[in-house]
Amino acid sequence: MQKSPIHPFSATIMAWYVEHQRELPWRQTKDPYAIWLSEIILQQTRVAQGLPYYERLLAAFPTVRDLAEAPEALLLRLWQGLGYYSRARNLQKAAQMVMRDFAGDFPRTYDEIITLPGVGPYTAAAIASFAFNEAKAVVDGNVFRVLSRVFEVETDIVSSSARGVFTSLAQSLIPSEDPAGFNQSIMEFGALQCTPAPDCSVCPLRVSCAAFSASRVAELPVKSKKTKVKEIQMDYLVIEQKGQLLVRERTENGIWKGLWEFYLIEGSLEWLPFPRQTLKSPPVHQLSHRKINCEAWHVQVPDNFDLEIPAGYGWMSPTEFESKGKPVLLLNLITDNLDCPILQDISPAYL
Repeated sequence: MQKSPIHPFSATIMAWYVEHQRELPWRQTKDPYAIWLSEIILQQTRVAQGLPYYERLLAAFPTVRDLAEAPEALLLRLWQGLGYYSRARNLQKAAQMVMRDFAGDFPRTYDEIITLPGVGPYTAAAIASFAFNEAKAVVDGNVFRVLSRVFEVETDIVSSSARGVFTSLAQSLIPSEDPAGFNQSIMEFGALQCTPAPDCSVCPLRVSCAAFSASRVAELPVKSKKTKVKEIQMDYLVIEQKGQLLVRERTENGIWKGLWEFYLIEGSLEWLPFPRQTLKSPPVHQLSHRKINCEAWHVQVPDNFDLEIPAGYGWMSPTEFESKGKPVLLLNLITDNLDCPILQDISPAYL
C-alpha cells in the first residue's frame, strides 16, 4: 500500500526529533498504564521534577490493579511534593474505573480513554497515539506555541475556541503511518527548540516559519492576561509536648484534602499561654490563582500542662508524622527549619 504524503512541516520536526529527543523511560514503552502515569505526573510539572516520581510510583504500583487497591494515604505520601493533589486522587479513581468497567484492561481507544477521571483531550490523545498508534493529535502549551508561530495563528490560546482551532490544524498535519512519532516530535520541538525565548538561528523551520519571516516570534502565541492572583496568609504553630506534635488531617474539600499539617492559626491564641519561638518563613508558595504567604512559630508546652486540644487535632510522633502526606508549603517550612530539633525527625524524603 502506498504511504500518504507527509506534510513538509511534519517531516522536518520528525527528522529533528530523531536527532534531538531526550531519552525518557515512558518513551521506551507501549504500556498504556505506564504512559498514562507519566502523562498525569507531567501535568503542571517539569520533566526533571516528574521523572523520580514516575519511577517511584511505578515501582510502588507496577500495575493498574496495584494502584486501584492502594491506600489513598500511601499514594498521597508518594505524591508529596508534586502539588495539585487532585491529580493523584483522580489517578486512583481512574485505576478503579479500569478495574471495574474495563475488567482490568486499560482502554484502547481515545473515546474510551477520555472517559477516565482526570483525563482530558490532550492526555487521551497522548495515550491513544503513544500506546495504540491512533491518529489523534496532541495539543498542549508547546504545541500551541509551535503552531501559532509557524502558521501565524492569531487565536488567543486562552479563548474557548483555541483548542478546537489548534487541534484541527494539528490533526491535518499528523501522518497516519506514525502519529506517535509526530506527537512526540511536536511536543519535544516546543519544549527544546521553539521555546518562549527561542534561538531561531538554529531552527530547521525558520525558512517556512511565518512568525520568523514577519519578526513576530515574540508576539505569538497570543495570550490574554491571566486571572488576578489572590494573596492568602497561612500561619502555623509547631506545638510540641512530650516529644510529640499537634497535627491534623485536612478533611475539608480543597486541593489539600487528605494531607496533614501543623496547627493552623485561626482567631485568638489565648488558649495557648506559652511563649513562641519564631521559625524561618518558607518561600512564597505560588499556585495557579493563589499566592500563599506563611509564617510559623515553635511552641514548647510543658510536659505537666494539661492542654485542651482543639477539635480535629491530635498528638503524633515525629516519625509517624514524617510518614504522612503533607503540602509542599509544609515541606518547605520543615526543610528551612531543621535547626529546630523536633523538625529534624520529619525532614521530607520526597522533594
